[in-house]
Amino acid sequence: MASTILDSVLFRDSFGTPAMRGIFEDAALLSRYTEVEIALARAQGHLGVIPAAAAKDIAARCDATQLDLERLKRETETVGYPILPLVRQLAAQCGEAGKYLHWGATTQDIMDTAVVLQVRDALALIEADLATLRGILVRQAKRYRDTPMAGRTHLQQALPITFGYKLAIWLAMLDRHAERLEQLRPRVLVGQFAGAAGTLASLGDRGLEVQQALMQELKLAQPAATWHAARDSLAEAVNFLGLVTGSLGKIAFDVILMASTEVAEVSEPFVQGRGASSTMPQKRNPISSELILACAKAVRQHAGLMLDAMVQDYERATGPWHAEWIALPEAFILTGGALHQAKFILDGLIVDEARMRRNLDMTNGLIVAEAVMMGLAPHLGRNEAHDLVYDACRVVAEKGGRLADVLAAMPDVARHLKLPALERLTDPANYLGAAQQMVDRVVGDRR
Repeated sequence: MASTILDSVLFRDSFGTPAMRGIFEDAALLSRYTEVEIALARAQGHLGVIPAAAAKDIAARCDATQLDLERLKRETETVGYPILPLVRQLAAQCGEAGKYLHWGATTQDIMDTAVVLQVRDALALIEADLATLRGILVRQAKRYRDTPMAGRTHLQQALPITFGYKLAIWLAMLDRHAERLEQLRPRVLVGQFAGAAGTLASLGDRGLEVQQALMQELKLAQPAATWHAARDSLAEAVNFLGLVTGSLGKIAFDVILMASTEVAEVSEPFVQGRGASSTMPQKRNPISSELILACAKAVRQHAGLMLDAMVQDYERATGPWHAEWIALPEAFILTGGALHQAKFILDGLIVDEARMRRNLDMTNGLIVAEAVMMGLAPHLGRNEAHDLVYDACRVVAEKGGRLADVLAAMPDVARHLKLPALERLTDPANYLGAAQQMVDRVVGDRR
């Protein structure tokens, strides 16, 4: 029976995706270990480090699907690592050629390189999801470019913005993540083959030659120096996931707040029964946004764990390396789940433009008090204009009425601005600044 949300029949597709889990499942990992062992034999066979016939037999006969998993589990628990037990079984599959398997390698070489192969595939999924999500946001930002709504600071109405402007801010974050992903690939997609203490001493003067040939086989970059105990690249990959899910968490939090009953400006796509309460029939809880927030929190913890695991002793760690086995696959699976939920939310987001306008008007013009102040400033000076508008805002807040009417009744204001001008100044749709132009800049900057 499953024991965590990542493999639970109930929860696994809420917090992850089948595609991302498939990259990190046991069968895929054992296949990657075997792939690296075969690639090493091929590289050494081409170079004459081991007999070419043995390399051919190893490539033909090593089969991860034929492993005795119970025996592998039992021996892994004894040894502490899976590679020695794995090599024993693979060598037996290869007969006489098996004695050349794992030639000059160490356990961490195989495991690190296999993880990099997993990361390569996982980053490809992240890249595809980001591209899809960015495309959705481009479409939505264009659609709502001119839809006015209340901008909020400290959870209070501040100044008018457009919903397209908010979407463009979300999009710009994801654009930067796509750029970061491209930039980190050359640093992260680097294989490992260095031998016991990282010097390749067991291969004499041919170590670096074998290393280069192995990386060519696997289409990975060759390391400049051994990174057995230098874990910055994998830590960077997981902290990148922390950035991605942090941005998704910000989006989800905005959706949650905007979907609250009192605000009611957006809601997640309607699916019969989704977000229902067991006791309150009226409820439509923002489930996908809540799942994104949970994933983002968990990934941040794993990002911190990867940073902690960077502090390693001497040439081979005595424990921090094992922490990566926990953090890295879970972080990728959770990020895949968060991206999946974000695509669902944003692609079918229900936007109530009329409610946005009603919320914008609920302060009777107070949200654009700054606009009136700036309109009066050329006539009275900024400070006097501020004080007059401040007094008018107090009247509206305490006694009600519209800001335009209160201002029009003030002689010091009426001498300079009549009611029609005040009506224009207190219309939130006339005080959007460069919001729409920023949408155009973000949406127009498509690579």
